[in-house]
Amino acid sequence: MGFQQQFSGNSNFSANPAPGADPRLMPTPDYGTLGPTSDVPNARSAAAVDAKDRIRLAMLLALGVGMLVALLVGSLGKSLPAWSRADGVRVPSRHGSVNAETIDQLQPQKQAEKLLELAVGNSDGAVDQISSRVDSWHGKLVWDSQMASLTTAALNSNDMRVRQSGIEVELAAYGLNKNSESLDYLLQTADSSHHAQKIWALWALGLIANRGVEPDRIARVLSTHLQDSDVDSRRWAVDGLALTGSDSTMPVLLGAMHDDSSPIVRQEAACAIAQSGMFTHEQRMSAIPQLLKYTDDPSLDAQTHAWAFQALGDITGQHLPNDPAAWRNWYENRN
Repeated sequence: MGFQQQFSGNSNFSANPAPGADPRLMPTPDYGTLGPTSDVPNARSAAAVDAKDRIRLAMLLALGVGMLVALLVGSLGKSLPAWSRADGVRVPSRHGSVNAETIDQLQPQKQAEKLLELAVGNSDGAVDQISSRVDSWHGKLVWDSQMASLTTAALNSNDMRVRQSGIEVELAAYGLNKNSESLDYLLQTADSSHHAQKIWALWALGLIANRGVEPDRIARVLSTHLQDSDVDSRRWAVDGLALTGSDSTMPVLLGAMHDDSSPIVRQEAACAIAQSGMFTHEQRMSAIPQLLKYTDDPSLDAQTHAWAFQALGDITGQHLPNDPAAWRNWYENRN
């Protein structure tokens, strides 16, 4: 049983997912989307922002039911990590190679959708096609339910190149360029009193950090939000940190898993350490000594002990009992 099935209700969008829906299958947060024309949003009026937010909230409510259906019928290929899919979801088989001439005949929105679908299905050439086209998609994509489901599937792929493609397409759909203007806007929005926009900015900061926009600075900013009073902000700061993929963020996430007062945040940190986000296998392996300590740390509750065991299993691929001694023995003798 994976993290998401162990603890329900850890998705804290302003709109709640449908009963029984896996929160991980909800779309990535789209609050504050800048639109298709510019990554400098200062001209947007408060009234326009509020109107768009209402539309997005309505869309999220509808997606609670529709997301699982979209994943079932959308030819999404490779299975998601164990905690990221609902029990019983069957994923179609591998797609063939990408036909670039066929893709050329589509409009940018459909190009992005089709290539993401093919990338998640592990089709030969899909990731390279996204890389070669994504810059031309800026200003031409719309963030909608289909794009949300496809980027979510991409970010849950077992292939890190597919996850990177999901990030690139999501940034293009948000209207965020990988530059200082986007960074300045997101930093300002992350300090906003508008809660929905704030948590979107925390997520989007992780996206642009992963693509090389001042990752160390962004990691420091996101780390400060782990001290925020509300659980939502801390949870999305954890997700943003995981997206950066920076070496410096793994100890921060381990600290959040141990110290945060909310089980939602502790679980999200465990997910980030074990599987989600943009860490390499070597980076995740570096967390093992601390996770071993967490398995029987008397200051932690039984659920956090269980998440530590779950993380160890996901990182190593080992199927050992939830016994600290067994795991320590394996680690000390693994070579």
